[in-house]
Amino acid sequence: MTSTKAIYINGLGNVSPQKTTDNSHFLDDVNRVQANRLSCIEPNYREFISPDILRRMGRLIKMSVASSRICLQDAGCAMPDAIITGTGLGCLEDTEKFLTTLIRNKEELLTPTSFIQSTHNTVSAQIALLLKCHNYNFTYVHRGWSFESALIDSLIHLNNGRASNVLAGGFDEITNGSFAITERLGHWRRKPVDTFDLLASSARGSVAGEGSAFFLLSSSFSPGTYAVLADILTFNRKTAGKPLHSILSDFLENSGTKPGEVDLVVSGMNGDSKSGKLYKELTDSLTGAGIAAWKHLSGEYMTSSAFGLWMASMIMKYQNVPEAALMRPQGDRPIRTILIYNHYLDLNHSFILIKKP
Repeated sequence: MTSTKAIYINGLGNVSPQKTTDNSHFLDDVNRVQANRLSCIEPNYREFISPDILRRMGRLIKMSVASSRICLQDAGCAMPDAIITGTGLGCLEDTEKFLTTLIRNKEELLTPTSFIQSTHNTVSAQIALLLKCHNYNFTYVHRGWSFESALIDSLIHLNNGRASNVLAGGFDEITNGSFAITERLGHWRRKPVDTFDLLASSARGSVAGEGSAFFLLSSSFSPGTYAVLADILTFNRKTAGKPLHSILSDFLENSGTKPGEVDLVVSGMNGDSKSGKLYKELTDSLTGAGIAAWKHLSGEYMTSSAFGLWMASMIMKYQNVPEAALMRPQGDRPIRTILIYNHYLDLNHSFILIKKP
């Protein structure tokens, strides 16, 4: 969706497997591990949530409330006009707790807390309750398009004048149960791998991850603006009827951008030998652009593109690609246009284009 007016990213909040809660630091102390599963480095939640409420929250809810609070503080916004989120699988930990208790207790004497917190819209509802926000509130559950769907809805609200400030976010968690199931499906590396070597190695599977990233999208520029959110496209490559480079060419043309104007590609490459061919095909069609990657830092999950947008926004503001993320330098030219390309299991593909404000 091409925005009809300038939409600014004015605030960021990110809880991830890296030290990302402080926006004044940008991946200058990277967490490098030997693993096939990455877990979030969680902040001191008491800084964001009162203890009496905190003890009743699930892990993903705590991460998302904290990242949303960081985002709002970063943007200097007390009350958003809408809260729009995306999640692939929602609060898995609470879902597993409820189902386990259901089986063990033979469907009797069930406490409602885990069931209430297992629904996908629990996170956005909890954020609204704590803010006392009675505005538009919606959660998208579209697998690998969940976060992108939230962004598209945010753009619609901002373009139509229904909102001036939208709190948009994407979040997912990994649990022991979900990891075991998806590992059997071949999604992850069988043995732990050095995360810094993940993208260079050629094998089946990636590293599982999780995270929660929020963005304050606004119709007005501010001194702290990170980037302009210019365009978004979601597509199914197999039903598009075109090769990937043709879809990209049409996307850039519709957004008024020439291929040579793309300074950096933030790529969702994840170390999987099968999916890596598509990322290479795209970057080969943009030979003049630099390449950065994020999934060796965050792991793979359905809304990991939220981490990718966070990284791209930070790169745009600081005009610097962290060494840990850089795959191919863009040269000495300033970074004015960044393309984020991601796909989940070759089913849900997306392009996100951001530009320098």
